[in-house]
Amino acid sequence: MKIWDVSMAVEPTMPVWKGRDTKRPVFTITRDFINGEGARETNVALDMHTGTHIDAPLHFVHEGQTMDDIPLSQLIRPVKVLDFTKVSNAIEAKHLDKTTLKKGDFVLFKTRNSLEDILEGEFVFITAEAAQRLVDLGVDGVGLDALGVERDQPDHGTHHALLGAGIIVIEGLCLGQIEEGEYLMIAAPLKVVGLEAAPTRVLLTELK
Repeated sequence: MKIWDVSMAVEPTMPVWKGRDTKRPVFTITRDFINGEGARETNVALDMHTGTHIDAPLHFVHEGQTMDDIPLSQLIRPVKVLDFTKVSNAIEAKHLDKTTLKKGDFVLFKTRNSLEDILEGEFVFITAEAAQRLVDLGVDGVGLDALGVERDQPDHGTHHALLGAGIIVIEGLCLGQIEEGEYLMIAAPLKVVGLEAAPTRVLLTELK
């Protein structure tokens, strides 16, 4: 069985939202070996939106669901990977009209974000109109190979449309080695309580 890890590695120099140093993970060794004796222990300061992560509705919906409200049955399931690497700037509603997406699908968009060093800058995002089209289609979840599904849109329309409809959002995927098709996804977020997001290890394997 082939397994693809489509998660970002978490380390201090990794890409972060808009390149902001305040978003970078900090590793602090709190105990270490002395003359080869003892043990090592490390403290990690980590934003819940670091690298590959899941957004729960609470991220943009007042009193919305938190991470612990999302059942694992919604995160271990078949998904469709769509190749949108030819899209130059943003995934628009017109691009979705050319797909076979339907109610109940969980879609992962592969874009040039996975192929170029643009995650901290002008990455490909999902427009609010495209997000509303996904809502109208009735998809269960949306994943993107960017650190955000939108790129600082003033009204955050993309997040509001998706999360307001209860659609699961996965950001920070690494899909460069993944071909368009159907896969089994295993997405395991940190088991945090009451929070709006959580770093997540996302694996894809063959769908049988």
